[in-house]
Amino acid sequence: MYIVMLGAPGTGKGTIGKILSKDLNLVHISTGDIFREQINKGTELGKKIQSYIESGSLVPDDVTIETVKTRLLEKDVEQGAILDGFPRTVIQAEALREFLKENKPNSKRVAIELDVPDDEIVKRVVNRVICSNKSCGAIYNKETKPPKQEGICDICGSELRKRDDDNVETVTKRLGIYHQNSKDLIEFYRENNALYSIYPKELDIAVNDIEKFLDEYKRKL
Repeated sequence: MYIVMLGAPGTGKGTIGKILSKDLNLVHISTGDIFREQINKGTELGKKIQSYIESGSLVPDDVTIETVKTRLLEKDVEQGAILDGFPRTVIQAEALREFLKENKPNSKRVAIELDVPDDEIVKRVVNRVICSNKSCGAIYNKETKPPKQEGICDICGSELRKRDDDNVETVTKRLGIYHQNSKDLIEFYRENNALYSIYPKELDIAVNDIEKFLDEYKRKL
Protein backbone atom coordinates (compact mmCIF):
# COMPACT_ATOMS: atom_id res chain seq x y z
CA MET A 1 0.00 0.00 0.00
CA TYR A 2 1.16 3.52 -0.85
CA ILE A 3 -0.03 6.06 1.71
CA VAL A 4 0.08 9.77 0.89
CA MET A 5 0.28 12.07 3.93
CA LEU A 6 -1.55 15.36 3.37
CA GLY A 7 -1.76 18.34 5.70
CA ALA A 8 -0.44 21.82 6.27
CA PRO A 9 2.99 22.39 7.83
CA GLY A 10 2.73 21.69 11.55
CA THR A 11 -0.11 19.17 11.43
CA GLY A 12 2.18 16.28 12.38
CA LYS A 13 2.58 14.54 9.00
CA GLY A 14 6.19 13.59 9.70
CA THR A 15 5.50 12.36 13.23
CA ILE A 16 2.44 10.29 12.30
CA GLY A 17 4.04 9.13 9.05
CA LYS A 18 7.04 7.71 10.93
CA ILE A 19 4.79 5.91 13.44
CA LEU A 20 2.74 4.38 10.60
CA SER A 21 5.99 3.42 8.88
CA LYS A 22 7.11 1.45 11.93
CA ASP A 23 3.72 -0.09 12.71
CA LEU A 24 2.96 -1.08 9.10
CA ASN A 25 6.54 -1.95 8.12
CA LEU A 26 6.53 0.54 5.25
CA VAL A 27 9.40 2.88 4.34
CA HIS A 28 8.78 6.54 5.18
CA ILE A 29 9.77 8.69 2.20
CA SER A 30 10.17 12.42 2.69
CA THR A 31 10.52 14.45 -0.50
CA GLY A 32 13.03 16.68 1.26
CA ASP A 33 15.14 13.66 2.21
CA ILE A 34 15.28 12.25 -1.31
CA PHE A 35 16.10 15.69 -2.72
CA ARG A 36 19.05 15.90 -0.31
CA GLU A 37 20.07 12.34 -1.16
CA GLN A 38 20.22 13.13 -4.88
CA ILE A 39 22.18 16.34 -4.18
CA ASN A 40 24.67 14.52 -1.92
CA LYS A 41 25.20 11.80 -4.55
CA GLY A 42 25.93 14.45 -7.16
CA THR A 43 23.51 12.91 -9.68
CA GLU A 44 22.14 14.82 -12.66
CA LEU A 45 18.81 15.00 -10.83
CA GLY A 46 20.60 16.30 -7.77
CA LYS A 47 22.27 19.06 -9.77
CA LYS A 48 18.90 20.13 -11.18
CA ILE A 49 17.32 20.15 -7.72
CA GLN A 50 20.19 22.12 -6.22
CA SER A 51 19.99 24.77 -8.92
CA TYR A 52 16.32 25.43 -8.11
CA ILE A 53 16.89 25.45 -4.35
CA GLU A 54 19.86 27.81 -4.62
CA SER A 55 17.84 30.22 -6.73
CA GLY A 56 15.02 30.20 -4.16
CA SER A 57 12.59 28.56 -6.59
CA LEU A 58 10.28 25.63 -5.98
CA VAL A 59 11.44 22.39 -7.57
CA PRO A 60 9.09 22.04 -10.59
CA ASP A 61 6.63 19.18 -11.02
CA ASP A 62 8.59 17.33 -13.71
CA VAL A 63 11.81 17.20 -11.65
CA THR A 64 9.95 16.28 -8.45
CA ILE A 65 8.03 13.51 -10.23
CA GLU A 66 11.20 12.10 -11.80
CA THR A 67 12.95 12.09 -8.41
CA VAL A 68 10.09 10.31 -6.64
CA LYS A 69 9.68 7.77 -9.45
CA THR A 70 13.39 6.95 -9.21
CA ARG A 71 13.00 6.33 -5.47
CA LEU A 72 9.85 4.21 -5.89
CA LEU A 73 11.66 1.83 -8.22
CA GLU A 74 14.07 0.82 -5.45
CA LYS A 75 13.74 -2.61 -3.86
CA ASP A 76 12.83 -1.53 -0.32
CA VAL A 77 9.54 0.02 -1.45
CA GLU A 78 8.26 -2.86 -3.57
CA GLN A 79 5.39 -3.49 -1.14
CA GLY A 80 4.53 0.14 -0.52
CA ALA A 81 5.63 3.31 1.25
CA ILE A 82 4.53 6.31 3.29
CA LEU A 83 4.86 9.42 1.09
CA ASP A 84 5.44 12.64 3.03
CA GLY A 85 5.61 15.81 0.94
CA PHE A 86 4.50 14.21 -2.33
CA PRO A 87 2.28 14.76 -4.20
CA ARG A 88 1.82 18.50 -3.66
CA THR A 89 -0.18 19.19 -6.84
CA VAL A 90 -2.83 17.43 -8.90
CA ILE A 91 -0.26 16.99 -11.70
CA GLN A 92 1.98 15.11 -9.26
CA ALA A 93 -0.97 13.06 -7.96
CA GLU A 94 -1.96 12.04 -11.49
CA ALA A 95 1.66 11.13 -12.26
CA LEU A 96 1.80 8.95 -9.13
CA ARG A 97 -1.45 7.22 -10.08
CA GLU A 98 -0.21 6.44 -13.60
CA PHE A 99 3.21 5.32 -12.33
CA LEU A 100 1.64 2.86 -9.88
CA LYS A 101 -0.79 1.57 -12.53
CA GLU A 102 2.12 0.88 -14.86
CA ASN A 103 4.72 -0.42 -12.42
CA LYS A 104 2.71 -1.78 -9.47
CA PRO A 105 -0.76 -2.56 -10.86
CA ASN A 106 -1.87 -4.53 -7.81
CA SER A 107 -0.93 -1.88 -5.28
CA LYS A 108 -3.42 0.15 -3.26
CA ARG A 109 -3.15 3.93 -2.92
CA VAL A 110 -4.78 6.14 -0.29
CA ALA A 111 -4.36 9.67 1.08
CA ILE A 112 -4.55 10.57 4.77
CA GLU A 113 -5.39 14.22 5.41
CA LEU A 114 -4.48 15.69 8.80
CA ASP A 115 -7.03 18.49 9.09
CA VAL A 116 -6.02 20.86 11.89
CA PRO A 117 -7.40 24.41 12.42
CA ASP A 118 -4.95 27.15 11.44
CA ASP A 119 -4.87 28.80 14.87
CA GLU A 120 -3.82 25.52 16.47
CA ILE A 121 -1.12 24.97 13.83
CA VAL A 122 0.34 28.41 14.58
CA LYS A 123 0.46 27.57 18.31
CA ARG A 124 2.11 24.23 17.59
CA VAL A 125 4.78 25.63 15.31
CA VAL A 126 5.82 28.71 17.30
CA ASN A 127 6.27 26.51 20.39
CA ARG A 128 8.10 23.73 18.52
CA VAL A 129 11.68 22.73 19.31
CA ILE A 130 13.58 20.00 17.48
CA CYS A 131 16.48 17.76 18.46
CA SER A 132 19.69 19.01 16.85
CA ASN A 133 20.86 15.42 16.34
CA LYS A 134 19.67 14.69 12.77
CA SER A 135 19.68 10.92 13.35
CA CYS A 136 17.21 11.47 16.20
CA GLY A 137 15.14 14.47 15.09
CA ALA A 138 12.68 14.22 17.99
CA ILE A 139 10.11 17.03 18.09
CA TYR A 140 8.83 18.69 21.26
CA ASN A 141 6.35 21.45 22.06
CA LYS A 142 7.07 23.85 24.91
CA GLU A 143 3.38 23.87 25.92
CA THR A 144 1.91 20.47 25.07
CA LYS A 145 4.94 18.15 24.96
CA PRO A 146 7.88 19.72 26.80
CA PRO A 147 11.14 17.80 27.31
CA LYS A 148 11.89 16.56 30.84
CA GLN A 149 14.87 18.88 30.97
CA GLU A 150 14.54 22.24 29.26
CA GLY A 151 16.55 22.45 26.06
CA ILE A 152 17.65 18.79 26.14
CA CYS A 153 16.27 15.86 24.12
CA ASP A 154 14.74 13.12 26.28
CA ILE A 155 15.85 10.44 23.83
CA CYS A 156 19.48 11.19 22.97
CA GLY A 157 20.48 14.07 25.24
CA SER A 158 21.29 16.46 22.40
CA GLU A 159 20.47 20.16 22.38
CA LEU A 160 16.97 21.20 21.30
CA ARG A 161 16.74 24.06 18.83
CA LYS A 162 14.01 26.28 17.43
CA ARG A 163 13.97 26.84 13.68
CA ASP A 164 14.42 30.47 12.65
CA ASP A 165 11.32 30.31 10.44
CA ASP A 166 9.04 28.92 13.15
CA ASN A 167 7.37 32.29 13.78
CA VAL A 168 3.80 33.60 13.39
CA GLU A 169 4.44 35.59 10.22
CA THR A 170 6.16 32.78 8.33
CA VAL A 171 3.72 30.09 9.47
CA THR A 172 0.70 32.21 8.49
CA LYS A 173 2.20 32.76 5.04
CA ARG A 174 2.90 29.04 4.63
CA LEU A 175 -0.68 28.20 5.61
CA GLY A 176 -2.07 30.57 3.00
CA ILE A 177 0.06 28.97 0.29
CA TYR A 178 -0.88 25.47 1.47
CA HIS A 179 -4.63 26.12 1.38
CA GLN A 180 -4.36 27.70 -2.04
CA ASN A 181 -2.42 24.78 -3.48
CA SER A 182 -4.04 21.87 -1.65
CA LYS A 183 -7.72 22.44 -2.39
CA ASP A 184 -7.68 20.71 -5.79
CA LEU A 185 -5.33 17.98 -4.56
CA ILE A 186 -7.63 17.02 -1.68
CA GLU A 187 -10.61 17.07 -4.04
CA PHE A 188 -8.69 14.79 -6.44
CA TYR A 189 -8.34 12.09 -3.77
CA ARG A 190 -11.89 12.60 -2.54
CA GLU A 191 -13.27 12.09 -6.05
CA ASN A 192 -11.17 8.93 -6.38
CA ASN A 193 -12.58 7.55 -3.09
CA ALA A 194 -9.08 7.44 -1.67
CA LEU A 195 -9.17 10.08 1.08
CA TYR A 196 -9.43 9.79 4.85
CA SER A 197 -9.55 13.06 6.80
CA ILE A 198 -8.90 13.25 10.53
CA TYR A 199 -8.34 15.97 13.13
CA PRO A 200 -5.44 14.50 15.15
CA LYS A 201 -6.17 16.04 18.56
CA GLU A 202 -4.36 13.27 20.44
CA LEU A 203 -1.49 11.41 18.76
CA ASP A 204 -2.19 7.88 20.01
CA ILE A 205 -5.91 8.08 19.24
CA ALA A 206 -5.26 9.54 15.78
CA VAL A 207 -2.76 6.82 14.87
CA ASN A 208 -5.15 4.12 16.09
CA ASP A 209 -8.03 5.57 14.04
CA ILE A 210 -5.88 5.86 10.91
CA GLU A 211 -4.61 2.29 11.23
CA LYS A 212 -8.17 1.02 11.77
CA PHE A 213 -9.28 2.85 8.61
CA LEU A 214 -6.33 1.47 6.61
CA ASP A 215 -7.12 -2.08 7.73
CA GLU A 216 -10.76 -1.69 6.64
CA TYR A 217 -9.71 -0.01 3.39
CA LYS A 218 -7.40 -2.92 2.46
CA ARG A 219 -10.21 -5.41 3.05
CA LYS A 220 -12.67 -3.49 0.87
CA LEU A 221 -10.48 -3.47 -2.21
